[in-house]
Amino acid sequence: MLSRSSDTLWDIAAAEVRSRESRTDEEDAEEDAHSPTQRTVFFMGSKAGGKTTILLRFLDRDETAKPTLALEYTFGRRARGHNTPKDIAHLWELGGGISLSDLVQIPITADNVSSLSVVLVLDLSKPNVLWETMERLLDSARSHVEKVCASHQKTGESRSGKQRVPQVLHKDYPDRELISPFPVPLLIVGSKFDIFQDFDSEKRKVICKTLRFIAHFYGASLIVRPPSYYRISECVTVKKCFLFHSIRKSISTDPSKPLAVPAGFDSLSQIGPPVTSDVDIGTLHAKNPLDLWKKVFERVFPPENIKERKELKDPAKDPQYSEPLIDSIRAQKDQELEQYKREQAKSWKSLALDP
Repeated sequence: MLSRSSDTLWDIAAAEVRSRESRTDEEDAEEDAHSPTQRTVFFMGSKAGGKTTILLRFLDRDETAKPTLALEYTFGRRARGHNTPKDIAHLWELGGGISLSDLVQIPITADNVSSLSVVLVLDLSKPNVLWETMERLLDSARSHVEKVCASHQKTGESRSGKQRVPQVLHKDYPDRELISPFPVPLLIVGSKFDIFQDFDSEKRKVICKTLRFIAHFYGASLIVRPPSYYRISECVTVKKCFLFHSIRKSISTDPSKPLAVPAGFDSLSQIGPPVTSDVDIGTLHAKNPLDLWKKVFERVFPPENIKERKELKDPAKDPQYSEPLIDSIRAQKDQELEQYKREQAKSWKSLALDP
């Protein structure tokens, strides 16, 4: 932009801010095409649900997946051409399912929220914990994203076009007034497809329709496919978000086949009402569409008894990370510590303190 010789520094700065705020998505995309980008992708979901396997597919790495301990970080790079800067994807993976949901505050920060994407992996072989896993993790992530954004607004950092959280939904998005879009781009992945495809056809239909509704309600893209489909032919930027390349190629909503529904390509009318045969939907007391679908889904797949399920806040006590030799030494040290504490307690009681 050219400035008049009489313009002050503040005039030039104000004009630059107005120019950035009026910039269209196409202009932003053109700028992104000529400059290196850094994106953050946060993988979370069901415990032992296949997040690491999908992440390795994302990076095109032929490695054996290992259990994720708490929170792990890796990265991927892509060169756009010869002698050009590389785009970088910062990849975080949360282990432990809902038990470690407090750790979402680490990968979601003020520095990366404007370039953040979330991938939620749900284990379809365990539908009885599917809804709670989805709800708890998305609520935790949403809460922290909104907290970070509120902090931006208070400090004034959100005035910069580069610091704004991406607008996930366009103004003509279907059912906009009935849904609650996630504040950053979201991809929902259904894992364990090999087990899921052997389910009764009616149960598959309930799960598929429910996943479609959840994805639509949160303004997310949805993929339910065998592990071999989770591959990247190239790392693409879609609405400033690293997403799976294959989801743009086709749309599939048939519950007897793998699902692929990009955000904005579904609607409540296409999804239809919740699948239920033993209850009249009109008799269910629901606060909103999401609550209605939850009540129907949990009638088909009753959630596990929370009192019987113990959430492990300490990964060191999780059986999947057991190390017999180390654990036996640790148990011995714990016994020695307890013995020491008892002896010290006795010695203190035997002391004759002066009045």
